[in-house]
Amino acid sequence: MARVTLIVKLGAIGDVAGVLPAARHLYNSGSQIHWLCGKAAASLLSCYSWITPIVVDDDLILNNHNAAAIREVIAAWLSLTKTRYDLCAILQYDRRYRLLTLPINARKLIALERGSRFLQFVSERHHSAEYMRILCGMPDGFRDQNVPPSPPDQLPPNPMPANGAIRVALAPGGARNPLRDDPQRRWPLESYVALARLLLDAGFEVTLTGGPGDLWVEPHFCGLPVQSCVAKWGLPELLAFYRSCHCVVTHDTGPLHLAGLVGCGIVGLFGPTAPSKALPRRAGVFALWGGERLPCRPCYDGQSFADCTCNQCMISIAPEKVFAAVNRVIERPDAEWRVESL
Repeated sequence: MARVTLIVKLGAIGDVAGVLPAARHLYNSGSQIHWLCGKAAASLLSCYSWITPIVVDDDLILNNHNAAAIREVIAAWLSLTKTRYDLCAILQYDRRYRLLTLPINARKLIALERGSRFLQFVSERHHSAEYMRILCGMPDGFRDQNVPPSPPDQLPPNPMPANGAIRVALAPGGARNPLRDDPQRRWPLESYVALARLLLDAGFEVTLTGGPGDLWVEPHFCGLPVQSCVAKWGLPELLAFYRSCHCVVTHDTGPLHLAGLVGCGIVGLFGPTAPSKALPRRAGVFALWGGERLPCRPCYDGQSFADCTCNQCMISIAPEKVFAAVNRVIERPDAEWRVESL
């Protein structure tokens, strides 16, 4: 009988994408993969034929203490008790997630735990590498290669077929999940607008992308001949579109990690978070890390950001610098990933 692994990782999208290489390693080693996830992550996991998603309403469970939330937890229990798991991996620090697996009698249980060398992330290491170490039991020492993203194997048709133009996608929103909004991670919207002008003047096709919560960015691009596809596609369609792009420009948010899963170029913009933790480790990826001389960079400690009112690290990334980085990625799509500190 085949081994079965249950992964408990509800979101956010970037975290889910970071677990995929380790999950793929387990699958290649002979284990079936079941994944307890939230609704947003479920649409991403549907792009992987070898994953069986078990979907819960994570927003309802995490932000409510009513009968509906209790019913959602009980429904998850009923789904999970149908299978005997060899490994249950709770890849969350928040102990509330352990409640979701309470009735499971797995042969082995792994749960992230602060204060444990083996069960917590080592600061500044790439998340995919740490998930691989923890989930797959790899040694905590030198490894001769980085962990590349795990590409999807089943995508829908591209909702916007390529037309021969150099295609650049911008994702100015994001940086939020069911628990909170993290505006410190966002590059200023006026900088995205300035970049869009530079790209358009160069003859590039510019498209705005994002989810339903990002519609607030659209009015800022009025008067510019950009196409907005914000909130028009699900995650599978967005992945199919990103695969046709020459470059995707965004900050440390879900679209950065989605673009990392397909073969497009990427320019990632960082400030309060370190690119060492999140930048996709594959060719055609370039990061600009603002605020090099600021003593507070990075300020994110894995749980919260500094009480910052100016966001100077992100403001210091000039649109002209980003434009130059986009051209670099387009001209050298096979160049190894790199971080430039500003």
